[in-house]
Amino acid sequence: MAVYTDIADEELGAFVADYGIGEVTSFMGIAEGVENSNFLVRTTEGNFILTLYEKRVRREDLPFFLGLMEHLAARGVSCPLPLLTKQGEMLRELRGRPAAMISFLPGLWPRRITANHCAELGEAMAKLHIAGSDFPHTRANALSLDGWWQLIEATRERADEVKPGLADFLEEEFRYLEANWPKDLPTGVIHADLFPDNVFFTGDKLTGFIDFYFACTEAFAYDLVICLNAWCFEADGSFNRTKAVGLLKRYLAVRPLTPAEKAALPLLARGACLRFLLTRLYDWLNRVPGALVKPKDPMEYWTKLRFHQQVTDPTDYGL
Repeated sequence: MAVYTDIADEELGAFVADYGIGEVTSFMGIAEGVENSNFLVRTTEGNFILTLYEKRVRREDLPFFLGLMEHLAARGVSCPLPLLTKQGEMLRELRGRPAAMISFLPGLWPRRITANHCAELGEAMAKLHIAGSDFPHTRANALSLDGWWQLIEATRERADEVKPGLADFLEEEFRYLEANWPKDLPTGVIHADLFPDNVFFTGDKLTGFIDFYFACTEAFAYDLVICLNAWCFEADGSFNRTKAVGLLKRYLAVRPLTPAEKAALPLLARGACLRFLLTRLYDWLNRVPGALVKPKDPMEYWTKLRFHQQVTDPTDYGL
């Protein structure tokens, strides 16, 4: 989450009035994240999230994201629900941007990741994959191989400002992945962005997922390695095998991996690192002046990618 677009009190009041959720008592921007403008809106009837969709989110994809949340919630996955106006509208416009009101999901995201958090995540993610298996719509992953190459081209001239030789490193890694990327793995709807700040807990129990705006139709194992990268490395860049074992064990207890999925994990993990390295690099080099947003360090994912380049057997992850 982040804030790129400001909203006047009068605009917000008029927008919220169409939902029948009471009068606005306060609202504040949410600075975490990097993609959309988000606000916590408090009304006389409760708390809600207002999202203005910016940057990489395409207007034509929004019905997929919002419909997916409804679908998953109906099947027991805890996630926010889009609100309907009195006229039955789910998606509207505010300040020239697509906008939606979303229900508020209680809980906190974990600032200090434990093995228990990873285990809870593994089980809940597997259930999400199963719950989405009969979702009737599909969406291609816009940030897979083709999207990576576009970002490499967009950052090539300035990449070495972040680290000397980075531009060449990125192209070499891309060429390797392009030639070896696994095909025909079990596929369905994945979240594709399950970082700790998109997963809420109450105490030690996972209470739900938020921010489905990268969800797509993709290999299930790709979602798994995104989480492996985001949850199972320490601040110094070291891999925490205990956390990985918890994540993988609880996932496999709900949805076992095929032999092909297991064999593909190291390569998928490298691809997931390249994806986030590139999007972070692009955002780092193209910061929006005055935006209430905290750009994330792309080199965190360079370190993780270098680790995965040394992995030749998926048992190194704790399988």
